[in-house]
Amino acid sequence: MTVVLTGSGLSRDEVVRVARDDEPVALDGGARERMDRSHAIVVEAVSSGATVYGTTTAVGVLKRVGVAAADAARYSSWMLAHHHVGQGPEAPRDVVRATMLRLANHFAEGSPGVRPALADRVIAALNAGDTPPIHAVGSVGSADLAPLAELASAIVGDLALEPGEGTALLDSNAFSTGWAALAIADTEALLDALDVAGAVALDGFAANPTMLSAAIGTARPYPGLRTTLARLGDLLAGSAIHDPGVARSLQDPLTFRNLPQILGACRDVLAHVDAVLAVELNANQGNPIVVAAEARVISVANFEILPLAAALDYLRIVLATALTTATERVVKSLYPPWSGLPAGLVPEMGTAHAGLTYLSLAAQSLAVEARLLAGPVSFELVSTSHAEGIEDRTTMAPLAARRLAEMIEIGGTIAAIELAVGAQALELRGHRPGAGTGRALAAVRRRVPFLRMDDQVPDVTSLADAVRNGTLAREVLGDRREGGGENATVVPMTRGNGVVDGT
Repeated sequence: MTVVLTGSGLSRDEVVRVARDDEPVALDGGARERMDRSHAIVVEAVSSGATVYGTTTAVGVLKRVGVAAADAARYSSWMLAHHHVGQGPEAPRDVVRATMLRLANHFAEGSPGVRPALADRVIAALNAGDTPPIHAVGSVGSADLAPLAELASAIVGDLALEPGEGTALLDSNAFSTGWAALAIADTEALLDALDVAGAVALDGFAANPTMLSAAIGTARPYPGLRTTLARLGDLLAGSAIHDPGVARSLQDPLTFRNLPQILGACRDVLAHVDAVLAVELNANQGNPIVVAAEARVISVANFEILPLAAALDYLRIVLATALTTATERVVKSLYPPWSGLPAGLVPEMGTAHAGLTYLSLAAQSLAVEARLLAGPVSFELVSTSHAEGIEDRTTMAPLAARRLAEMIEIGGTIAAIELAVGAQALELRGHRPGAGTGRALAAVRRRVPFLRMDDQVPDVTSLADAVRNGTLAREVLGDRREGGGENATVVPMTRGNGVVDGT
């Protein structure tokens, strides 16, 4: 399906489809007319001798320097070369494509005042699969100048720019917003996997199921909490933990007992971030803007995207909590005083085999990195000296988005470790799994084998990949015709020739 850019209706899902699935893009006819009208206002402003920032003046500290009407078009091209200061590794291909789509939609909104030909050039590159290399580092988020300069230089090619179009190509947060859209989509996929991993951990721990009561969501009416309670309830429906006497404790450790509240909070924050993103995907993010109703061009600061930068900070903070608690569940599931099972979840009690014990250290090291990535950046100030002290505010939105993406990568491995450990505990415990946890057990075993005596610690890479790309969640939460519940294979924990009850 073709994504049609109107300047007002771009969605996160469309960004993902264009960025990762190469879905075709087209420019809406109404947007084309709107762009023609606003560009005509810019042309009139230049010809009348009006002072327009970045069009008849230079930019930044050079704003006092006038640009003659005869030189305004050439200045647009000069600007691109002046901002080639990107550093570090190249941005991922999907991030570049998301940036291109957001930039084209920025133009389609109309107020940047550029010709439809500029949007057409970006869209043509998207549809042709042309993805210019751009550096991931170099923008402070008050317009993504460095990455957009690299992108624009590659895309514009032989198209002669007109007055103001150089500024419009650079003066937006398309890079930050595009990367954020992809990271937010991946956060949703990770939360689905954390629901599954958490349910498996509860089942394998023989946790007290009262923490799944729907009454909790009535007494504490957060939408995310209610959604998580329902999700966990479905996954654990039919589990033996609901049978009398199976739950081992009146109150389990908080990281088990608070699972609905923690993951529910993540979902509520994700909903807030998604709402902010929906605005930023379609709002003007530049300076100056064309006010078509007044037929004039005004200086603004729409590159200030604190709502998105701060929302990304917020999301990383709550996500770091979810990943830290997942790690703590892994640790407690591996040690007899908490789980009632052999150390390391080996099949026999009292042996010298470490089993999965040291997976807990791997998970803990990853969780430390996740917490370090959670530090807020939206209040950072690089310097107050830029442009003679005028440019004294930054959002660091690109860093906020990049850190979220890095946290999601780490989170995929933590979720995979929790799944592997929870599946081992569930099989050793030997009780009936829930309908959803049975499906999860089967999904894990397609990628990670049951650890038997003398086995090496299994590689969880393929399981982590399935978490990150959403395959694991689809297998467990999507098609419910696959295995589960009473059809799942359970390997009992044995000591010699006997069966250990795990109490």
